Amino acid sequence: MPIRTPKFGAHMSVAGGLENAFLAGAAVGCDCLQIFVKNQRRWHASPLTAEQIAAFKAAEAETGLKPVVAHASYLLNLASPVRAVRMQSIRAMIDEMQRCEALAITGLIFHPGAHLDGTIEQGIKHVSASLNAVDRACAGFETTILLETTAGQGTALGWRFEQLGRIIEGVSQPGRLGVCLDTCHLFAAGYDFREAEGYQAMIKELDSAIGLSYVRCIHMNDSKRELGSRVDRHEQIGKGKVGKNGFTHFVNDPRFVNVPMILETPKGKDGRGTDLDKVNLKRLRSLIT
Repeated sequence: MPIRTPKFGAHMSVAGGLENAFLAGAAVGCDCLQIFVKNQRRWHASPLTAEQIAAFKAAEAETGLKPVVAHASYLLNLASPVRAVRMQSIRAMIDEMQRCEALAITGLIFHPGAHLDGTIEQGIKHVSASLNAVDRACAGFETTILLETTAGQGTALGWRFEQLGRIIEGVSQPGRLGVCLDTCHLFAAGYDFREAEGYQAMIKELDSAIGLSYVRCIHMNDSKRELGSRVDRHEQIGKGKVGKNGFTHFVNDPRFVNVPMILETPKGKDGRGTDLDKVNLKRLRSLIT
């Protein structure tokens, strides 16, 4: 019986057309993909056309790369103490969910947001209430909303597992949510998973606070900054403060064999002219024992 291994992929550009992400992903050896479904730095975008949707699905079928997840706009802040900001974020997230549903994208990943001059408790309640509003507008959708773990910069929520757990507990339909782990963010937030004992302790805490069944995606990123820095700076796999050993635990954990593992490492080419996504994917696969 063949050994089951996770699917590995990377965040790919959709410049020139959503379908181009599949061609780029296939070229570097992806099994799965992450994309933006609209410009992540703008609130508004033109609706998807039937032609765009058809081209996307044709490229997906041709390359066989799946699942596909999307990352929501960085402008969203469902935790904001300012109601107008939350309302704008809710509308934008509904739009992104509609795009994902039209494209049959598995999950929409987003950062929970920052509570700013409010409190953590208020921020958590705002996120839960905002997610309820999004869910009501997207009833029956197959696309799942995935809360991403954060590094904890400033007043950002989601850098402790219990914060994500409390957000999920506060929604009316918790089964409509999932979680995306980010290895750089986890490390920056103070979770030390470089050695087996620390990794197992972190997973135990994750299971207690949220539940392992909620983990639907893992961003595989090394960290430029040290443990507990609360600074989000991604690095190539094995070249940062985490090191290869930390990733070995994830790629060999049978509990995550069905969870797509997505690179968000810096783009470019190495000294030999090889695409860095290709290098990092090869590096991750080499860690499977």
